[in-house]
Amino acid sequence: MGPTMHDVARVAGVSIKTVSNVINDYPHVRPGTRDRVNEAIEKLDYRPNLSARGLRSGRTGVIGLAVPSLRENYFAELADSVIRAAEKRGLGVMVEQTSGQREAELRAVSTSRPRFLDGLLFSPVSLGQADAGALTVDAPLVLLGERIFDGPTDHVTMHNMSAAQAAVEHLLSIGRRRIALIGADLDDRKDVSSANLRLEGYIRALTAEGIEIDPALVRPTSMSQWNRGGGAAATHLMIREGVEFDAVFALNDTLGLGVLRAMREEGRRVPDDVAVMGFDNIDESKYSVPSMSTVDTGRDEIASIAVDRLIERINEKGERRPPETFKPAFRIVARESTGFESTEAD
Repeated sequence: MGPTMHDVARVAGVSIKTVSNVINDYPHVRPGTRDRVNEAIEKLDYRPNLSARGLRSGRTGVIGLAVPSLRENYFAELADSVIRAAEKRGLGVMVEQTSGQREAELRAVSTSRPRFLDGLLFSPVSLGQADAGALTVDAPLVLLGERIFDGPTDHVTMHNMSAAQAAVEHLLSIGRRRIALIGADLDDRKDVSSANLRLEGYIRALTAEGIEIDPALVRPTSMSQWNRGGGAAATHLMIREGVEFDAVFALNDTLGLGVLRAMREEGRRVPDDVAVMGFDNIDESKYSVPSMSTVDTGRDEIASIAVDRLIERINEKGERRPPETFKPAFRIVARESTGFESTEAD
């Protein structure tokens, strides 16, 4: 038999009622007491009885997370961060993969789907600004990503444009001037997306330095090719076309890993001949050879904020507060691919 609420109360030195209040995220619990209870829950690996809780409160104790693809490192690691953040708050997580398909994304937020969940965290890629009305649902919902802005829900996103600008500025700071970008289309900038926001940051950084944008250096890949294969293919093609470049800014780390592979196959040294910069700071970027410089977008903080906002919406009674947008801070992580030593402190 696993640990019980009585066990948690004993280890934390509080009453069973206090443990229940913490698990159900009641607001009137002292921070120190809440911390002791959460530490006891983690130490004992206690799992609340979600079925019993649901019968008493009308809630399941489970939230949903809908993401495009768990094969993409970023979304797999985001799911891990969300699950860990939810567990600390006594919640389970049901993860759904939409495969980036419009109909699947619409089903994920339809009123019939979330009824078995207390709320949903939703990261779309096919829905866009014109679909903001689809987010008006009865169930608590928090939006992730960059496809829909100023919608009817809380929105947790990242500093795509300014973070991309900082990434290119990092390459400029080490003397690179022919900076290629992989993952966006210079001629298709009408939609709001991660790719186009990061492309805009690239353009701003180069323009501020007085460097003219060279279309030959901007290489598109479809969103389904934001992976190692897409990064490698775009790099090989650029080299075979005779395009000169001394740096590559890949719009996510998996594209960047493909760039590193292509550089090796083409006999180009990194960072001596070509510096490489990624985006997202997935775990693998730290252990590539060479280790890859990247942008840490605050994935764990994004997950924590999103779970907290969803819990607040779940607990909301009466008139709803207006939706809010949150953007955690980012940082540049300089590693071997741009000429810096990689450290464990990354």
